[in-house]
Amino acid sequence: MDSNAAATALGLDFGTTNTVVALADGQGGSHLVDFAGEEATGPVFRSALCFWEEERAWQGIASEAGPWAISEYLQSPLDSRFVQSFKSVAASPLFERATIFGKPFRFEDMGRLFLQRLVAHAGGRLDQRPRRVIVGRPVEYAGARADPALARQRYDAMLGQFGIELFYVHEPLGAAHSYASRLTEPATILVADFGGGTTDFSIVRIAAPGSPRRCVPLASSGVAIAGDRFDQRIVDKLVLPLLGKGGRYRSFDKILEIPGGYFADFADWSRLAMMRNRRTIDELKRLQRDAVEPEPIGRMIALIEHEQGFPLYDAVGKAKRALSGSEEAEFRFSGGGVEIAATVRRADFEAWIADDLVRIEAAMDAALAKAGVEARAIDRIFLTGGSSLIPAIRAIFDRRFGAERIASGGELTSIAHGLALIGEEPDPAEWAA
Repeated sequence: MDSNAAATALGLDFGTTNTVVALADGQGGSHLVDFAGEEATGPVFRSALCFWEEERAWQGIASEAGPWAISEYLQSPLDSRFVQSFKSVAASPLFERATIFGKPFRFEDMGRLFLQRLVAHAGGRLDQRPRRVIVGRPVEYAGARADPALARQRYDAMLGQFGIELFYVHEPLGAAHSYASRLTEPATILVADFGGGTTDFSIVRIAAPGSPRRCVPLASSGVAIAGDRFDQRIVDKLVLPLLGKGGRYRSFDKILEIPGGYFADFADWSRLAMMRNRRTIDELKRLQRDAVEPEPIGRMIALIEHEQGFPLYDAVGKAKRALSGSEEAEFRFSGGGVEIAATVRRADFEAWIADDLVRIEAAMDAALAKAGVEARAIDRIFLTGGSSLIPAIRAIFDRRFGAERIASGGELTSIAHGLALIGEEPDPAEWAA
């Protein structure tokens, strides 16, 4: 039997960094959708877009998504525009549109293009989708003055042609359903989901297998700090000093510090992608002429002009992940005529993210308080998301709950699995957020 024909619901984990799709099988299980083609990376589809000019395309602009977007960008970085982590602006009233090759793209425009390419690369497995689509959403959205109602409006516009019956569910509740399928006895669990843009927590009571309602949510909380923020800390502390941050320039008879706004933009992927414009480049070149040490500013200009943002951040991400297994790692980048190398110690990285970890732990405490549950009453802790592998994060849970109560696995796929399972519930609206 065709598994798609038997699918009763679709779980969509549209993440800041990666997107994963799962289909419920109608028998209490779910399976991931693997993507097809030379660039495919299994069931994990990078949440990224690449645009380039092409006369025959819609509005003269062609696009690709996922790992194919990365491939297109790397083939021609100067003639394309690469956008990633665009989910992080979904709830931001400060974001109206991005101008790409002179054309305006709203969040929902980018989202629809992204989903169209995701479906195209699924090898036909998503051409006929179930009516019921369960979409993960963060407990707390990323972005300045985040507006959940605005995010919902934009998500509806993005997903209007993807599913007929749309239900939005907190992402850690999806992970809770996935983890519940591994339990054989009742338990009160804490789910911690470390995404790219947000960290979310849910307290869930799990009933015995065969119970009419297996999972009962007690409380949720979240904070807009996660993997992207940790990358920014490395960029700020390790990379930007090599690009002129902290340097000085001459202004008439004074020596002044180079304005920090350029570095703040460079450390934010959504703004870095827009720095390649004549006005910004001209301003930076004037600063370079007046800088006491012009070479670092020259490196920044070269990185921007040669569209090296993605490979630079990719190198940062590799160094961050290496620190999860080693006490120190080498950060190395070469591109656009710029070569940067530095050793980063895990102890330094942990110091850079220390304040972020305090806020993450406070969000966890808020979930426990809302649920009226003390730490000792939590039977199991399920950690998911890529940043859950960071030792300093794992240490928080070891200290608070003990290593014997902690479980992990399926860091990138568990949410999609669980969302699909929620789609098999008689009334998924009970889980809706």
